[in-house]
Formats: sequence, C-alpha cells, structure tokens
Amino acid sequence: MPGPGSGDALERAVERYLQHLAVERGLAANTLAAYRRDLRRYTEHLQEHTDPPVTTLRGIGTGHVQDFLRTVSAGAEGRAPLSTRSAARCLVAVRGAHRFWALEGLTRTDPAAPVQPPTPGMRLPKAVPVEQVTALLESTGTETPQQLRDRALLEILYSTGARISEATALDVDDLSRALRRTGQPEEDGGAMPFVRLFGKGGKERMVPLGSWAVRAVDDWLVRGRPALAAKGRGTPALFLNARGGRISRQTAWTTVRTAAERAGLGDRITPHTLRHSFATHLLEGGADLRVVQELLGHASVSTTQVYTLVTVESLREVYAAAHPRAL
Repeated sequence: MPGPGSGDALERAVERYLQHLAVERGLAANTLAAYRRDLRRYTEHLQEHTDPPVTTLRGIGTGHVQDFLRTVSAGAEGRAPLSTRSAARCLVAVRGAHRFWALEGLTRTDPAAPVQPPTPGMRLPKAVPVEQVTALLESTGTETPQQLRDRALLEILYSTGARISEATALDVDDLSRALRRTGQPEEDGGAMPFVRLFGKGGKERMVPLGSWAVRAVDDWLVRGRPALAAKGRGTPALFLNARGGRISRQTAWTTVRTAAERAGLGDRITPHTLRHSFATHLLEGGADLRVVQELLGHASVSTTQVYTLVTVESLREVYAAAHPRAL
C-alpha cells in the first residue's frame, strides 16, 4: 500500500484538470461531479490495486489504463461491474485528463490515447404515447401551491423538452415578458411565449412554450408561487420548494414519479422520458430534424438522429399490426 501523501501528485493533477473543465470549458456542476467520481476511481485503482503502486503521472503506462478499463468492466476491487456505456464514460474522463496533462507538459506522452472505449449497443430513447403523457400531466391537481407548481413543472418539461437540471435552474426572468406579466401571449401581438434554457456548457437557447404550459405557468405565478415565496428570503427561482427556496432536482424527480404512479404508468416514467417524448412527438408531427436539434440543445445533429429511429420503429409496429399481408 502507498504511504500517506504518496498520491498527492495525482490528486493535484486531477484537480488541475477539473478546474480547466470548469473555467475553460464551462462544464455544468453535475458533469464535473461525474468526472470527479470517475477520476477518483482511476487514481484509487492506480495507488491501491497496481503492483507496484503508481503515485505519479509519469509512472502511468498504457497497460495501467487498459487494466483499469478491464477492472471497471469486470467489477473487480469489490465493486459491481459497470455497464458498457458507463465503462466507456469512465474511460472518456481518463482519456480527457491524460490528453490535458500531456498538452500542459505534465507528462511526455499520452498513455491513454491508444486505449479505445468499449462500444455500447444502440439504446433507443424511451418515449411514451401522447395519451400517456396527457394522463401524466392531468394527474396533478391545481388546488394547493405545491400542486400548481408540480403541474407547471410537468408542463414545462414536456412543452420544452428541458433537461431536469435546466428546468429546476429556471428563474422567473427566463420567461418571456408577456408570460411574466399575465401569462397571455396576446400582449406581445399574439407571439408565442418562450423560456430561456441554459444547457450543457452554459449554452443558451430559446424554446417556445405551448398554450397548455402557458396556462399552467400563469396559474403557478399568480395563485401558487407567492404563497411559497412568502416563506423564503427572496429568490429569482421559478419553481420553489415548501420553504421558499429553489426546488431541487430530487424533488423534481419525485414529482414526475408521483404523477406517473397516479396516472397508472408505474415507475418507468422519468423526467428524461418527457424529453424523449417531446422530441419523438415533434418528429412524428413532421418537425424538421434541425429544428428539433436546436430545441433540445444538442451540439450535433447526430445525437438528435437517434429519435428518427424511434419513429421508424413506430411505423413498423403500426404496419405490422394493420396491413393484412404484413405477417
């Protein structure tokens, strides 16, 4: 086992890389936390499960990186094996760190460059039919401030395709002015209201808000939010918790799960299901792929293209069930 402080050099190198990701690349806090977990697992492997222990960057070779990938995939060191997708994500963090250390001159070579991540099988996004989304949205009452908040949150998630972290980060000022005033789009000449979302890397995008979501948000702003805001110290957050502070991601997750159970949809609905359904339903309705890419905040259209496979699968199912000579 390495002695006390023997891994300080590795820890400092990791912190330097994480600082680069935060400051230079502007990664979100959740993404940084994932990178930190993966790199901590990597440095622990180097220091505690190699012979001899590796405690400096220059002591790392390609074999060490390959052994780490095999270890996380097989579930050694007393941990459960990672899925192919999770192992690939873990290696991406390691490769990125080594590339940075080499560019910064902390190492002469990049030992992780030759190691390729495992290729996960294609996993199609899980969308649900419009009827089930409608049941989910209508399962929440509108009597109490919390119910008004939950209804508005659910409508926002489906109307905009927002990630759960984007929705909980919304401020009142991220709503278009017409919606902030009365919730009525007619005040801006009939223009559809929009919300401003901040995606990965702090990238900003404007997403229109449908009439059902507009009404839900208006009800929340007028009849719900003031009651909860009075319990807090003042916050710009759009969605508030029972103490008047910003709602957490965990509370938002619970809101979706609870609504799904009330609607009889079981536990298979998550906030991301609403995002997937948003994209799938737009494409099924004839929306252009590039438009959906912009609405989702995807950096590459190839990420959005997976939704076209979902719609093709739906067409196949309908054809197989309806055509008299399909089977």
